[in-house]
Amino acid sequence: MKLTSKSVALFPIIATVVTAAIGATLIAAPVANAATTLGAAAQQSGRYFGTAVAANKLGDSTYVGILNREFDMVTAENEMKMDATEPNQGQFSYGNADRIVNQARNQGKRVRGHALAWHSQQPGWMQNMSGTALRNAMLNHVTQVATYYRGKIYAWDVVNEAFADGSGGGRRDSNLQRTGNDWIEAAFRAARAADSGAKLCYNDYNTDDWSHAKTQGVYRMVQDFKSRGVPIDCVGFQSHFNSNSPVPSNYQTTLQNFANLGVDVQITELDIEGSGSSQAQNYQRVTQACLAVARCTGITVWGIRDTDSWRASGTPLLFDGSGNKKAAYNSTLDALNAGGGPGPTTTTTTTTTTTTSNGPGPGGCTATVSLNQWNEGFVATIKVTAGSSALSGWTVTTTLSNATVTGSWSANRSGTSGTVNWTNVDYNGNVPAGGSTEFGFQGSGNGSGLNPSCAAR
Repeated sequence: MKLTSKSVALFPIIATVVTAAIGATLIAAPVANAATTLGAAAQQSGRYFGTAVAANKLGDSTYVGILNREFDMVTAENEMKMDATEPNQGQFSYGNADRIVNQARNQGKRVRGHALAWHSQQPGWMQNMSGTALRNAMLNHVTQVATYYRGKIYAWDVVNEAFADGSGGGRRDSNLQRTGNDWIEAAFRAARAADSGAKLCYNDYNTDDWSHAKTQGVYRMVQDFKSRGVPIDCVGFQSHFNSNSPVPSNYQTTLQNFANLGVDVQITELDIEGSGSSQAQNYQRVTQACLAVARCTGITVWGIRDTDSWRASGTPLLFDGSGNKKAAYNSTLDALNAGGGPGPTTTTTTTTTTTTSNGPGPGGCTATVSLNQWNEGFVATIKVTAGSSALSGWTVTTTLSNATVTGSWSANRSGTSGTVNWTNVDYNGNVPAGGSTEFGFQGSGNGSGLNPSCAAR
C-alpha cells in the first residue's frame, strides 16, 4: 500500500499504541509441540497467515528468507493494481506481478489478488475517462486480468475502498461511482464470469468499528448483494491501527456480524504502530478476534520488516528492520498456537463450463454463451458478435426450462424464466462489424439448454 492511498483516512503516525481503552490483555502461554512459524500455526485451525510482497525486494535474501519461512499466503503490494497491469489501454503488463505469483506458487503458497477495480492508482488514460467508456474499460480490465490469472488466485479484492469516510456511510465520489451506482455489482459479476474458482472480496479500511457509519454502509451493500445473488464471497478488513485509530473494542463483533451474512471475512492489510508489549497485546487481540470467528479465514500483514512498511516510522510490523522477530511476532504466534473457535468450513462446488452458439446470418449477429454451473445455480455470460454489418441494437433470446434468473447486468430482459428476450442497454447497442459485446446473468436451477439466438434491431 502506498502512503498516499490512505492519506485521507489514517491519522498522524504515533509510535506508541494506547491500550488502556481496550483493556489489559494477557499474552498466551506457549503451547506444547506448537508450530514454530506463523503460516504453520495458522494452518492448525484451517486458516492462513500471509504478507504483502514487493517485487523489487525479491532480490533481498533476508526478506525472501522470512517470506519463504513464515507465510503461506502472498498479496502483491502494488504490482497487480490497475496502473501496473494495464499501463496503456488494452496493453497489459504482468511481468512484476508474475514474479510475485511465481515466487509464491513455487514455494507452495497461495495468492490473494489485489486489486481489480479501484478509484486510486488508476493509469493516466483511465483517469481521463468517464461514463460509458470508463465503465466498459473497467469491466474489460477486470475480465482480462482475472482471466489471465485464472486458476492461480485464491481470492480477489474485486473492488477496493469504494465507501466514503465520515458520518454518512455512503459511497465515495469517484469517476467509477459516477458511471452508475451498479458499478461495484458489475465488477463482481465480471470477475465471477472470468474466474469462477476464485473467492471474490470487497476490501476497505476504517470499517473495523461496528458503530461507524462507513462500516454499516459496507454491511448494507453486502447484505443487499447476498439477497440478490450478486457473487460476493468475502469481505476484507484492512485494519491499519495506531494510537489515534486503535483496535476497537467491538472488532470481533464486526467480523462476526459480516460473517453472519454468509461471507468469509479476512484481515487483509494488518499493521499496528507501536513497540514492545503494547504492540504485542494489540496484535494478539486482532489474532484472537479472527480465531474466534469461524468464517475468519486468515490474516495478512502489510509487509514483512518495519523498514518495508509504507508506515515505516511507526514500526508497525512483526519483524524489525534487520529481520529480527519482535515481541508482536511472539504474541501473534502464541495466539495462533493457542487456537480459537472452529476453523472455516469448506464447501465443495462443482463447476462446468459449456459453450453453445447459433450461426450468424448475413449482416446479423451471433450469440455465444459460456455457462458456469454448480449445484445451486449458474452464471451465464453471453457474447454478442456482429456479422458483416455493424449493429445499432440487438436482441438475444434464451430458453430457461429449469431455471430462474436472479440477477443480470449489461442488458434489459423480458422475464425471469421460460423464453427470455434480452436487449442491449444504451452503452452496448452499437457493435462494429465483426466486433462483440457481452452481457450476463445469474440464475438458480439448471442453466443448460439456453440455446441463444441473436437478431439485429
